[in-house]
Amino acid sequence: MLNIGCHLSSSKGYEAMAKVALSIGANTFQFFTRNPRGGKAKEVNLADIEAMNKILQDNNFAPILAHAPYTVNPCAADEKLRSFAKEVFSDDLKVLELIPGAMYNFHPGSHVKQGAEVGIEKIADILNQVLFKKQNTIVLLETMAGKGSEVGRTFEELETIIEKVELNEKLGVCLDTCHIWDGGYNIQDDLDGVLKEFDACIGLERLKAIHLNDSLNICGSHKDRHACIGKGNIGLDALTNIINDPRLKNLPFYLETPNELPGYAEEIALMRSLYKVE
Repeated sequence: MLNIGCHLSSSKGYEAMAKVALSIGANTFQFFTRNPRGGKAKEVNLADIEAMNKILQDNNFAPILAHAPYTVNPCAADEKLRSFAKEVFSDDLKVLELIPGAMYNFHPGSHVKQGAEVGIEKIADILNQVLFKKQNTIVLLETMAGKGSEVGRTFEELETIIEKVELNEKLGVCLDTCHIWDGGYNIQDDLDGVLKEFDACIGLERLKAIHLNDSLNICGSHKDRHACIGKGNIGLDALTNIINDPRLKNLPFYLETPNELPGYAEEIALMRSLYKVE
């Protein structure tokens, strides 16, 4: 079965998200650990998490994906912002240990004229402070489109971060189809070449999740504007090839398309209909 879901609001709690996922035909989902533009997280409700865990287990859900807020910038020049990033990561990782199999995704950040090398050092430094040996949660670096001073615009930048982290067995990568397309990786005409490049640089064993999105932009635009499935420049055929590629088809896919729930339900049904069962 295709493991696919979408981004859901966590405002009504964990159990509610799991029920919404079931209602739209999803068997996984992504959510923000707190307000994506804010900082403070809600108090942990253990009963709510346990109720969600039961739904996930009873319905054979693929791993769910928690997403750090956009305000987190572990490579910021401002040390107060880096301190905030460290605090968010630490708090979120403690909560996620309560959700078996959950993964944690974050944008590597923007170096803000410090240079990518400095940014990479700062990201690795934060990860070295927050990761711990007994954690079960895999932390994912997301591939980025390369707008502005974003770090993570190339596979090489992500690999350099991973190499500098002591507990890098706790790290993986989330590949965003819109981001890598906008970043210049032609997944429409040369998916095989892109995956071979990823494997040679990072290793496909580190690829743990995929954000499945179309793009409003041409390849290499470095802009990051998501489009609904089949309504952008990547196109339905290319995205169908991605979900059916033997190297990818067993991974969890998370839609971040500009949709409401009915639109997500339609995209989930569409991609399931195009998935080739072995």
